[in-house]
Amino acid sequence: MNQLRRMLTNPQHLLLLAVGLLLLPALLTHLGLLAFTGDEAIRALVALEMRISGNYITPTMFGEFYYNKPPLYNWILLAVFDLTGRTDEFIARLPTVFFLLAYATTVWFFVKKHLSGEGDRRGRPYHGTDCQLPTVELLTSFALITCGRILFWDSMLALIDTSFSWVMYTMFMVIFTQGERGKHGPLFVWAYLLAAIGFMLKGLPSVVFLGIALLAYFFWVKKWRKLFSLAHLGGMAVFGVVVGSYYALYAQQNGLTTVFSTLFNESAKRTFVEHGLGKTVLHLFTFPFEMCYHFLPWTLLAVYLLRKNALQLLRQHHFIAWNGLVFITTILPYWVSVEVYPRYLLMHVPLAFTVLFYLHFKNKEVGSPTVRWVEGIFQGLCWVMLAASFAPLWWPAVQHVPFLYLKVGFLAAATGLLLWAYRRWEAQRMLTFMAVMLVARMAFNWFILPTRLEIDCRNQVRQTTLDAVQKLEGRPIFIYKGSLGQEPVPAYYFTRETNQILAIKENAIDSNAYYLLNPNIYPISYKQITSIKTLWKCEDLTVAKIKEGEKVRR
Repeated sequence: MNQLRRMLTNPQHLLLLAVGLLLLPALLTHLGLLAFTGDEAIRALVALEMRISGNYITPTMFGEFYYNKPPLYNWILLAVFDLTGRTDEFIARLPTVFFLLAYATTVWFFVKKHLSGEGDRRGRPYHGTDCQLPTVELLTSFALITCGRILFWDSMLALIDTSFSWVMYTMFMVIFTQGERGKHGPLFVWAYLLAAIGFMLKGLPSVVFLGIALLAYFFWVKKWRKLFSLAHLGGMAVFGVVVGSYYALYAQQNGLTTVFSTLFNESAKRTFVEHGLGKTVLHLFTFPFEMCYHFLPWTLLAVYLLRKNALQLLRQHHFIAWNGLVFITTILPYWVSVEVYPRYLLMHVPLAFTVLFYLHFKNKEVGSPTVRWVEGIFQGLCWVMLAASFAPLWWPAVQHVPFLYLKVGFLAAATGLLLWAYRRWEAQRMLTFMAVMLVARMAFNWFILPTRLEIDCRNQVRQTTLDAVQKLEGRPIFIYKGSLGQEPVPAYYFTRETNQILAIKENAIDSNAYYLLNPNIYPISYKQITSIKTLWKCEDLTVAKIKEGEKVRR
């Protein structure tokens, strides 16, 4: 009883309890409300076509070979679909939440492991008080979840990037951990195994990051000769067995030339080879600012890098230096690539946050004025969130939301209480603001997502497609030539509801079937049954019957 009382009177324990209570509701509420984005629909559509065709080796989309990504994530989706008996948006996005939590746990494990001797991360009393500093690993792992890009976007999408980033981050940490222990055999085996898993998720980028990380580590510790060792050959063999086994099976059903050239083009098309030198040079200057923007608010801590002693502090700890080194070296391929989406950078986020929170603690320890400036900004953001809590009361678009006043009351009370804690518990300010971010995500779930449901075209695509399925009367449906283009969203919903691969038909019209037809491109005689929306300018696409043997009118 006394232990429980001490826990409930400890500010850090109270805040951890608040974060724990908010975390799953924040990540799961309305997770399946919105329709799929294009890339989400590709992942789910390829998985569904695997299940319908019974072919789990050679992925297809629209019934034709799909070469852009290896199949591991599709297998994961299929396993979740089979386990739950559902194929809807919530279930498809659930693995992302799982991988995000696993990712954050992995960050906590490795940072704790390598900073266990640091006094400023062991929770000692802060400035002579009974209030204890949270640890670097605790803040870094929660910061990964609560940075803006992940919390308000990537954690809600059924995409590969979170799982791939988790695997790549683990690979970086395994290289350091095993290297520091002098166990180079396990280092290469585990690194190449993780790279193989990454390859099966996303293709060639995992090989690029493996090569960069190995070169960076062994040249950094001045043991580059290990790169030419038998242990390294053993690691390569592991990669070859895992990836080679799959492609040996693949080659029995389809050639390898197209699949490997496509995987290479998927990586090369984002570089200056495709976009030219001018756009690449411009991107070199704008990229750091874009990255800081997308991963706010925690990138505000980057101000510590501007202090004169920042580099000296980073060099004081081998693990912190490794995080900085592997961040700089592995982000270079994206820095020089024009077409880069923020989700590609998720593997770099905990590397940067580990460095930034370490510098935050070091500056806080000596009473740096920069800390007061940074914490003042976070307090200002708390006040903004408190004021914004009442905005739904005057926002016409959300007046239909159930329990409006109760939800506003919760947001205002929770934010107000956390603001009080932020001002009172100085040592816990970063942890307190992480709880504020989770409250903000709850507000986003309750009020922003329902408004998007009303106005976002992809939700209209979903609804019109589901309505069209009801009018098919159990008859098959196909795509007439290039009428649908490469839009996977309506294709996913047709495939899900009909349990039929939505294939493309060039000729041999079946008078008993229906077709998705764009009469502006193919002006033939048809009988319209209904229409659906497409993501291309939210235009209509006809669902029709076409007469057998119908010719295109000239």
